[in-house]
Amino acid sequence: MPLDTEPDAHLLDAYSQAVIKAVNSVSPAVAHLRIIGTPRPDKKESGNGSGSGFLFTPDGYMITNSHVAGGAKEIRATFPDGAEYPAYLVGDDPDTDIALIQVHGHSFKPLALADSAALKVGQLAIAVGNPLGFECTVTAGVISALGRTLRTQSGRSVDDVLQTDAALNPGNSGGPLVDSSGHVIGVNTATILGAQGLCFAIAANTAQFVAMEILRHGQVRRSYLGLHAQTVQIPTRIVRALGRAATTGTRVISVAAASPADTAQLQSGDLLLTLDDIEITGMDHLHRHLNAERIGKTVALKVLRNGKLIDTAARLTERAKT
Repeated sequence: MPLDTEPDAHLLDAYSQAVIKAVNSVSPAVAHLRIIGTPRPDKKESGNGSGSGFLFTPDGYMITNSHVAGGAKEIRATFPDGAEYPAYLVGDDPDTDIALIQVHGHSFKPLALADSAALKVGQLAIAVGNPLGFECTVTAGVISALGRTLRTQSGRSVDDVLQTDAALNPGNSGGPLVDSSGHVIGVNTATILGAQGLCFAIAANTAQFVAMEILRHGQVRRSYLGLHAQTVQIPTRIVRALGRAATTGTRVISVAAASPADTAQLQSGDLLLTLDDIEITGMDHLHRHLNAERIGKTVALKVLRNGKLIDTAARLTERAKT
């Protein structure tokens, strides 16, 4: 049966037109990034890499992934019209896999960032990348899930990650995930190898927050407690005795000298239970509460040490630049 006689032909055409319109508006702002001098994992030598990035201000600021541009000595940005410009790393945040770079050239037409908190499961999602520098690659799908957690290369987990079935091709990392209006809803970041249809993007709200923090402060400001710890399972009898909802906690492994944790007299072996009466379920959970708002503030801590509950307090400082 010819396509135009099928009962759903008008729906397919509307879908196609939505994708085409979005791609046409988005693709001129998506660049291929050629990275020179990216540090290798062993830190002993440098190599080259590539990825995508997109403009989000008229004066050439671009968002991409930290794992694409972080530590780069030289960046070249090539747009679909063939124009190539030098770009410079402004800052990056491995904890959210977001980096900010700036292209030096003419005035640019940026993409608008949507409010990712308003996204709905099932809505159209279009992944755009520029792996070659002369034409964009496009895949389309839907938002499969919201609020996922993804562990970044820094070892920390980032919350509020978008899951989509729009396939991410090699070189698409750092490119935009957009809605049917061409507004950026996420930054393409990762696929799960061997798992078909599992692709992830850092939510636009997170990317915008990180970019603005880098512009204002050169980094994402976070508070510092000063301990090395691990997430552990708490025995059921102790959970019941404490009247605790969470069955996991944070076991202190070591405490940095002269740190807020040291001043609070935390010790190796302590089980950190609460911070400001919030049950801390593990290291990732603790990191979420060590935010900029708590810099310079005193927080109440409750720990379990040798079977005894101990209340203490720590005045948090700002985490040093890494």
